[in-house]
Amino acid sequence: MKKLITTLLLTFSIFAQAQNQSLISNVPNRNTTSLNGVWNYIVDPYETGFYSFHHDQYDKQAKPSNAAYFNNYHAVNKQELVEYDFDKSPKINIPGDWTSQVPELKYYEGNVWFKKSFDYDLKAKKRLFVYLGAINYKADVYLNGKKLGTHEGGFTPFNYEVTSIVKPKDNYLVIKVDNTRHKEDVPTINTDWWNYGGITRDVTLIEENDSFVEDYNIQLKKGNKELISGFVKISNSNPALNAVTISIPELKINYKGKVGADGIVNFEIPAKKISYWSPENPKLYDVTINYNGEKLKDNIGFRTIETQEDKILLNGKQIFLRGISIHEENAKGGRANSEEDALRLLNWAKELGCNYVRLAHYPHNENIIRAADKMGLMVWEEIPVYWTVEFTREATYKNAEDQLTAAITRDKNRACIIIWSMANETPISDARNAFIKKLVDHTKSLDNTRLISAALLTQSDSAGFGTINDAIGDYLDIIAFNQYLGWYGGNLEDAEKIFWKTKYNKPVIVSEFGGDAKAGLHGEKNERWTEEFQEYLYIQNLKMIEKIPHLSGTSPWILVDFRSPRRLLPGIQDEYNRKGLISNDGQKKKAFYIMQNWYAKKKKEQN
Repeated sequence: MKKLITTLLLTFSIFAQAQNQSLISNVPNRNTTSLNGVWNYIVDPYETGFYSFHHDQYDKQAKPSNAAYFNNYHAVNKQELVEYDFDKSPKINIPGDWTSQVPELKYYEGNVWFKKSFDYDLKAKKRLFVYLGAINYKADVYLNGKKLGTHEGGFTPFNYEVTSIVKPKDNYLVIKVDNTRHKEDVPTINTDWWNYGGITRDVTLIEENDSFVEDYNIQLKKGNKELISGFVKISNSNPALNAVTISIPELKINYKGKVGADGIVNFEIPAKKISYWSPENPKLYDVTINYNGEKLKDNIGFRTIETQEDKILLNGKQIFLRGISIHEENAKGGRANSEEDALRLLNWAKELGCNYVRLAHYPHNENIIRAADKMGLMVWEEIPVYWTVEFTREATYKNAEDQLTAAITRDKNRACIIIWSMANETPISDARNAFIKKLVDHTKSLDNTRLISAALLTQSDSAGFGTINDAIGDYLDIIAFNQYLGWYGGNLEDAEKIFWKTKYNKPVIVSEFGGDAKAGLHGEKNERWTEEFQEYLYIQNLKMIEKIPHLSGTSPWILVDFRSPRRLLPGIQDEYNRKGLISNDGQKKKAFYIMQNWYAKKKKEQN
């Protein structure tokens, strides 16, 4: 009994520690081992490997069951009943989704188990973490039969320490993935994109010293273009190792700071002659953080972003955001997870004439954020508080806040990100207003240097006015709204007669507008689904948009056609939202060139 109690206490301790693990930042520049590649998988719609036939959860029982798939158990004799075998099960590429890799799982929503075996010889006084870039949607993670934790949210990273669990040989990482949609989730049950299931981003082992740099923030202090400020956070800080050095050789900075009792170094460093990051000059400085003999490197750009009444100022200069919205999807209709995927999308955006991209409707892969940093594309980053989430439910708010925290933690050192977006097209209510206000306050507590927005809904009246009067605008730096004149209502011929009014003297972004066209389908401009109709829709919408007060940018919907189970018209949609300016197989539609020419004109006006 005493041994059993000790085992239970140890298991609970490991589980509790895992559940409260802080996110490690700047993973690409750490000492890592990739677990990407071929994994085995088992489709388990009844959760047979998770619950007994009396629906008791195996990982909460005192005695582990050989029927639990996370044990990766193999029979030791021919009489033993074991009804699963990962090693004989099908294989799948990770990162990747099962929707696009396994034809019979195209519409599957439910549970799939994944297993990867590996060896790892961890030296003494070293620590090991498993870092998971994103899993859609709910993940139960186990190493060598021990539960590391449960994570919810399909687009944000998380990590667990496995120092006390990993072995030199024959480790097995098992992850139960459930992409079932629920009303109380973030996003909710109803979306307009494909619910890709699987381990959709990198799986990485991170090796660190016993005491190491876990997180940091290095950027210009708000309101001061010549002061670099932030913090460095040490995991398991050691009083004997209390010195941190931040080096930026090009700026002749070699700052030494002292780690506080809380494991944090807060700093402010004067800096002159900074070459500020911008679309025209996406300058990134080599930055090194030295602690305990270990050097953590990064490439960081410095710029200011602020609003002044109805203007957006980058480095003190007014800018117009020439943008496009983007979904995280690759050319084959699966989740985009590679650097090649990111470059394909961003190069198209640059060809369109963009200086800015709206990454909708969730945090995208870190690859595209880092690529935008290098290419000089400003970024709107969003969390999936999309449509009708359950705004009165506290656990739903906590889920949204956790996803927001992870996104900011991962990406806060990227100069390209200028806007944190709280939500998209959420119906107005007191509960929703309170929900988003809390998210805004939380964002400011983590990062007060960027702008905050949300894609709002608008109202129209019989007099031909569109009205922006959402109360949540009081809390936002930028008033953004989606409108679909000529597609979901309204008359394109009357576009020039439509005027907009807003009570806010703040910058306005038209965060979405557009309409569908199937690439290669031609006809008259009044014939839906043709390229000519979409072209005319863009021409007329831009005439209206030009007259919107306080206009500071646009991000039409959308760069590329993307998969959606809501879009079912045979021969036209075929499970694709066809609002892309480019088809999913790379054909540019006629509206692409309308937007390209308009952006060329806007760029000329700005210069």
